[in-house]
Amino acid sequence: MLLAIDAGNSNITLAVFAGETLRIHWRLTTDANRSSDEYGLEVRSLFQLAEIDINDLEAVVIASVVPALNLTLTRMAETYLRLTPVFVDHKTRTGLKIVYDAPADLGADRIVDAVAALEKYGAPCIVVDFGTATTFNVLNGAGEFIGGAISPGLNTCSEALFARAAKLPRVEFKQPARVIGSSTVPAMQSGLYHGYAGLVDGILGRMIAELETVPRVIATGGLAHTIANASQYISEIDDMLTLEGLRLVHERIKA
Repeated sequence: MLLAIDAGNSNITLAVFAGETLRIHWRLTTDANRSSDEYGLEVRSLFQLAEIDINDLEAVVIASVVPALNLTLTRMAETYLRLTPVFVDHKTRTGLKIVYDAPADLGADRIVDAVAALEKYGAPCIVVDFGTATTFNVLNGAGEFIGGAISPGLNTCSEALFARAAKLPRVEFKQPARVIGSSTVPAMQSGLYHGYAGLVDGILGRMIAELETVPRVIATGGLAHTIANASQYISEIDDMLTLEGLRLVHERIKA
C-alpha cells in the first residue's frame, strides 16, 4: 500500500492507496509547530480507527509546499511508518514535460495536479487548485506544462478583509440570495462570492484566448465546490486530483 501526503499551507491531506484503489483519505490542519511525534501518533490513530494495518504500507510519497514541515514529515515517516518518504519536485521522474522558468520554482502540488489531469482528462487542460493560494496550471495541446497564474485564495481574501476593515465582521462564505446585499453580511458575501467568481473566470477567459483552443478546465482543492459552480468555464470538480497525481508519480518512479 501507498501513503500519499499533500502538505499545503492550510491543510495536510493524506490518502491510502492499494494499487489504483483509494482505500481512505483524511484531512489535517497544517501546523509547522507540531512535532514529528504528534503527527506520527495522529497518523497511527487514523490507521487504527480505519482498521488498516500500518505495517502494510510499502511507500510514502509527499508533495509539500511548506518547507518547514519537510523534516518533521520525514522524521514522522521514518519513526512511525519505518519508511523513508519521497518528496516530489521538478527533478522527479513524473513523465511531465515542464516548460517553466525556472522549473525549481514550480510547487510540487502544481506538478502532481498536472500529472493527474493529463492522465485523467487529456490535453489541453487547465487545473484550478483552490487553496490558500489559487493556482491556475496550463497544459498545452502537446501535454506540456507551460505555466499559469497564482492569486490569493478565497479564504486569504476573506481574512484580509476582516483583518483590515475594522467595522466589517468575519462572515461565512456562501452564495448569497441576491447580488445586491440589503445589509452588511450579505453585501460582504456577495462581494466575496461574485468577486471571486469574476476573478476565476476573468483569468480563465484570458488564458483560453491565449491558448487559441478550448481546454478542459478542472477544479480541485478544499474550496473547489464552493466557487466552481459559479464558473462558466470549469467543467469538472475532482477532489482527489492531487492525491491521484501522487499515486501516478509513485508508479512512474517505480517503473
